Amino acid sequence: MKVDDALYKTLLENLNDGVYICERDRSIAYWNKGAERITGYSSEEVLGRPCSDNMLAHIDKEGNKMCLGMCPLNDAMADGQERSADVYLQHKDGHRVHVSVRVAAVRDEKGAVTGAIEVFTDHTSVAVDRERLAELEQLAFLDPLTGLANRRYAEITLRARIEELQRYGWRFGLLFIDIDHFKGVNDRYGHDIGDEVLKMVAKTLQNSVRPFDVVSRWGGEEYVVVIAHVEGDELLTTANRCRTLVESSHIPAPSSARVTISIGATLAREDDSVESLVKRADEFMYRCKATGRNCVMADSQEQKEK
Repeated sequence: MKVDDALYKTLLENLNDGVYICERDRSIAYWNKGAERITGYSSEEVLGRPCSDNMLAHIDKEGNKMCLGMCPLNDAMADGQERSADVYLQHKDGHRVHVSVRVAAVRDEKGAVTGAIEVFTDHTSVAVDRERLAELEQLAFLDPLTGLANRRYAEITLRARIEELQRYGWRFGLLFIDIDHFKGVNDRYGHDIGDEVLKMVAKTLQNSVRPFDVVSRWGGEEYVVVIAHVEGDELLTTANRCRTLVESSHIPAPSSARVTISIGATLAREDDSVESLVKRADEFMYRCKATGRNCVMADSQEQKEK
């Protein structure tokens, strides 16, 4: 059976994954609907543009800029070998999205490399997010601006996790997060942009952790993240990933507003209450403010220093 180009295109257009194809000069020749959904960019906005102009601003979990020197697609075209990587792309709206990338060279009938194809899969769990959103809306646990769980839901979650820790020994951690100099954002850009910053940070945090971790807006420019089944070093790694990804995100032009965050991180203890746990994480966060902001302070760091 002969499979024609139209059928191939139909199959690609109906994939949930993002797919794009680049010419040898890295100009984008094809961009499917999955790519539009995951990135926010329509095909009309990207076709003909070079991927090397850093439109998606790919970074790895350490914050290294991949489009400007560590590009899997460029490497695949150079040696013809397949590549895969976990990266964070920047959505058109400004927040970060965690994707797994697979790249292969495209060859002509003589075997010469003529370009490359990249397939990228959104790591955020759509099904889990939808179920959680429905539950939050039903029980009035939703923060209307950011779409995150609200403080009430966070407190209920923390009580449940503390009970699990006391009964079964299931460890968990808490991140207490505050946007640095947020008043300055409102003063400089206005409250509308301030609201967009709050939403951008919320989405980036949600995409920085696992689907079963709970990200909530605590109030104002403060967020809490409940990290399940974690030890001290893992908690610190997660906190630093959140910090790095927020720092590398920005609101689209014309404001192009950027912010950083300060994070207090602590592991829950069996004798904790919600109040004592939040207070400890909050105190670590304020130590970040005192030491210059845009950093993480955790009890695991204190233990190593002692």
